[in-house]
Amino acid sequence: RGILICGTGIGIGIAANKIAGIRAALCHDTFSAHACREHNDANILTMGERVIGPGLAKDIVTIWMATDFEGGRHERRVKKIKALEK
Repeated sequence: RGILICGTGIGIGIAANKIAGIRAALCHDTFSAHACREHNDANILTMGERVIGPGLAKDIVTIWMATDFEGGRHERRVKKIKALEK
């Protein structure tokens, strides 16, 4: 897992997702941080330092790091995403 930060979090996420094996997700709230890990097995978190403050960023990171991939019904989606890299 990794965390990438730029002004908006958008550009760094686009660039990161060009690398095989990366599933980068832009998060500006705690719900998205939880959902991208649980449902999509995101392995890179991107955030925009011009968009969110340090307190919210810390909360997002805490939740993102603590959330595991749920698997199950979500596994099929992640396999489809991985297949796009081939």
